[in-house]
Amino acid sequence: MSKPILLVFLLVMLIVTSQFEWRQPLVELDAATSLSQKQQQILDREEAVKEKIIISQERHIQRLNELVRSLQLQLLQCKGENETQNATKSYHLNKQFIEVERKQLLEG
Repeated sequence: MSKPILLVFLLVMLIVTSQFEWRQPLVELDAATSLSQKQQQILDREEAVKEKIIISQERHIQRLNELVRSLQLQLLQCKGENETQNATKSYHLNKQFIEVERKQLLEG
């Protein structure tokens, strides 16, 4: 009777060990799949961060372009004001010069 018990025990051990060996590759495969999914999630997050950075930079560029346009308009206005002031000064100088010439002609 001990031989059949020993055979049954060996058979059970064989089944248990074979089950363990069959399950181990499945666990490794699951671990590899899990790792791959985590890597993909990390890549997706990195891509999302990159997109947010690009969008932020585009907004900053747009604001800077608006500021440049505003400054260009202000510069044009200043040039126009300076030309008007210069024309006014020139007019007054010419008027004064003509008056001085008239006085000289009347006196002389």
